[in-house]
Amino acid sequence: MKGLLQRIGAAIALLAFLSPAARTISAQNSPQVSNTPQGGYTLKANAELVLTNVVARDAKTGELVTGLKQSDFKIFENGKEQQIDSFDFESVDMAAPLREATISGLAAGPAGSKAVVVAKPEELRNHRLIVMFFDLTSMQPEDLERSVDAAQAFLKTKMQPADLVALVSLGDTLSVDQDFTADKNALVNEVGAYNGTEGQGFAPGANANTNQVEDTTGYTPDESEYNDLNTDRELFALRSISQSLARINEKKALLYFSGGISRYGIENEASLRSAINAAVRADLAIYSVDTRGLQAVGPLGDASTGSLRGQGAFNGSALTNNMNQNFATQEVMATLSSDTGGKAFLDSNDFAPAFAQVQKDTSAYYAIGFHSANPARDGKYRKLTVKIDKPGIKLEYRPGYYAPADFRHSGKEDREQELQDQLASDLPATDMAVYMSAMYFRLDENRFYMPVSLVVPGSQIPFVKGGDKDKATLDIIGAVIDEAKQPVGRARDTVKLNLDPTLQARQKNIQYTTSFNLPPGKYEIKFLVRENQTGRMGSFIADVTLPDLKKVPLKMSSIVLASQREPSKKEDPLVRNGQEYVPNISHVFRQDQHMYLLYEIYDPAHAKPSEGAPKEPKTAIDLLSSLELIQGPAKVYETPIVQAKSINVEGRDAVSLELDVPLSGLKPGSYVCQLNVVDDAAGSFTFPRFAVLVRDSSVTPATAPALAPAAAPPAAQLSSSGGAE
Repeated sequence: MKGLLQRIGAAIALLAFLSPAARTISAQNSPQVSNTPQGGYTLKANAELVLTNVVARDAKTGELVTGLKQSDFKIFENGKEQQIDSFDFESVDMAAPLREATISGLAAGPAGSKAVVVAKPEELRNHRLIVMFFDLTSMQPEDLERSVDAAQAFLKTKMQPADLVALVSLGDTLSVDQDFTADKNALVNEVGAYNGTEGQGFAPGANANTNQVEDTTGYTPDESEYNDLNTDRELFALRSISQSLARINEKKALLYFSGGISRYGIENEASLRSAINAAVRADLAIYSVDTRGLQAVGPLGDASTGSLRGQGAFNGSALTNNMNQNFATQEVMATLSSDTGGKAFLDSNDFAPAFAQVQKDTSAYYAIGFHSANPARDGKYRKLTVKIDKPGIKLEYRPGYYAPADFRHSGKEDREQELQDQLASDLPATDMAVYMSAMYFRLDENRFYMPVSLVVPGSQIPFVKGGDKDKATLDIIGAVIDEAKQPVGRARDTVKLNLDPTLQARQKNIQYTTSFNLPPGKYEIKFLVRENQTGRMGSFIADVTLPDLKKVPLKMSSIVLASQREPSKKEDPLVRNGQEYVPNISHVFRQDQHMYLLYEIYDPAHAKPSEGAPKEPKTAIDLLSSLELIQGPAKVYETPIVQAKSINVEGRDAVSLELDVPLSGLKPGSYVCQLNVVDDAAGSFTFPRFAVLVRDSSVTPATAPALAPAAAPPAAQLSSSGGAE
């Protein structure tokens, strides 16, 4: 048994020069920053076979009916009869006991590694498979105590030889604490390790904004965001469990112990549907247990809520609101259960019926499989109806399933959720090559302007003909994460390319530029690009440090290298004299191009007049700069010295310097560039170095004008304490 969950952790660094494309086709935008994520009784729906389980009971007594044959059943999808291709009957009465003791290496929980009887895949048939999922993030200590006691009582007195139980918990991370086993002692000890565990800071609980009508001065706006986050975490966890169980063909039940979760509007709709659909495909029925038990909801609330003012406590509105809010915390749990074929157990201090219901529903069932007559992979919901020719028999099954879907037929909501999921994943997407570069310019002592450029080789994009244009659409999503692992900036954009065929876009690079305003610090930047013809995605992750320049002798920005300058009316550090520098991420140039450099110096020292010389303005400075190109041990080229005598960026006490290096006189090859910057008035200097590659002009076709950007919103703004809407 390989365990319930497959943990994948990978870090892939892409270090490569881009192909020597001609001019870059650039798309620029500055997205806003945001702060910050019905089923069928179907075992699984893969490319062809649809499997669904059916429980047959006597309509009068409720007893299980056995001995039925395939010919007794008919199955319909959206009203159309389907041909049954597979038929099987499974019953716990036929379960073979486990005998071999093995070690579960993937499930070392709080009690540590131990030798227990762990089920092998071939031993799962005819067993009752139960997963106990403890959501530690949502339960108060007394709730957890009740759920642990109930679970241990079931394991000690009600667990049957055919029962195989697995333990999963959600705290700081999703953890498999015990694989499927019939070892009661191991399970009792592992469940006991949860006792006394407190919430991990994500619990909605009964706080100031979940179930009270109260004084608005006691309202905490951020709490709703944490509740949304918590709901998504729980739903993502349920989806992960379902996906990992999908490879097990037997019917499965999940006991979900939770202190209630809230959902606000449609914020969690995509993640809720995704969790339900994953459970349906895995034939996993969810039995939700509200561990808060029977609650007395009063108009004044309890000690965990803010105070009430006015007449709300005496006219019934407060009580009505509290009842509604309490119901809202149970609504997601009830939906999960009803839409996956399980049952929700709410408002009761006795959890024993939940265990009994699981055993009853999974004792015996018929597994029926068919190949759908509808070949469309559109992801749409398909209603299932199962009928039996024999009278007096009641059938239990889930009412439908979602058809498989490819990217082309998936809906807008599913596509957006796919982007969000991949952005949150630790595993980079590598189906499409993506390259990224981030720079910085100081705006004031505690703020930097950070332009971020992405490049996708045109050869990676499947352009389609649209009239006389080459067309393609790219979805771009990105996030900036601070040292506390909190998002402090997000970007989201859809770039529609509508290019003239003469641009030969497939032989060039598509470049996208956005920007963030951030305080000094260390950040992780991750961007994801998806082309919307086939759905292929590529991502790039980088660590960026915005330095504290207060104690640096010579304060300097990043050095921007460019082979293109485009007319622009924007006001940002990349624009000088109406020309915007398009960053050359790869540092690869052609002989027929110019290499343009742009950089800034901050707080230069004021020059002192020499004896006998005429007085200079008090703001006079003396900055000197030049660029050397070195190949091997020899210096092969040096630009004339550029001298700055005054501040030329008003309001930022900065000097913007530009260099223009024609490359026609250089031989193809790699060069080490040394930028010399001297503040002669202060006696300080710096000599940063970087590499460039010069190639022959004949390696690429003629250049083409850059793509004109669409209208863009203003640059992203952030507060020093984190992201803000």
